[in-house]
Order: sequence, then C-alpha cells, then structure tokens
Amino acid sequence: MRNEGEVVLIYYQDQPAVFARIEAIEFDVKKDWYRITLLLLTIPSQTVMWILREAYIDGAPFTMNDRPMRMETVKKNSAEIEHAGASKPVKKNDPEKKGRVIPFKKK
Repeated sequence: MRNEGEVVLIYYQDQPAVFARIEAIEFDVKKDWYRITLLLLTIPSQTVMWILREAYIDGAPFTMNDRPMRMETVKKNSAEIEHAGASKPVKKNDPEKKGRVIPFKKK
C-alpha cells in the first residue's frame, strides 16, 4: 500500500488529470476500506478525502459517479536518485569544477 507523503497521478476518465500528495491514510468504519486524504496539487491547492479499498489506493481502477478513476505512483526523477547516491560533496571554489554564469536578460 502507498505511504503518506507519496505523490500520485490521478486519472479521470482514463486521462491524467491532477497530481496529488497523500497526506493521511486511516482505517474507515467499514471493514477493508480506508480514508485517504489527498492534497491536490492545483492552483489553488485543495484537500480532499476519499474512502477507498486498498486495491484502489494501489492503482486498481474504480469509479466515482460512474466516471472511471485510478491513481498511479509518480516515479522519482533519475537526477534525484543520482543526487541521493552521491559519494562525495562538491567543494566550493574547486578549480576542477568551473561553472559558467548565464545572465538573465529581460526582453
């Protein structure tokens, strides 16, 4: 099952619709159902709570008001993975690591 803090892509009618971060997953009063609180990453952001089975939280298709829905995990960017596995930090003013300054020009 997904964890709190994970980012998911929500599909609405088989089309990607919105990204959301899982804020909380709690047991519901109905057996085998969960209350999942999502922060929809829209402008402005919105918080919603859905009551779903574990399979739906894990990506199985479901319906809301007869509209097909599903949630898909957003995979981490390869640059984030490489950065997390870096073995040595880059020193400031390292002569071997010269960068190039690119000025920002208004048009």
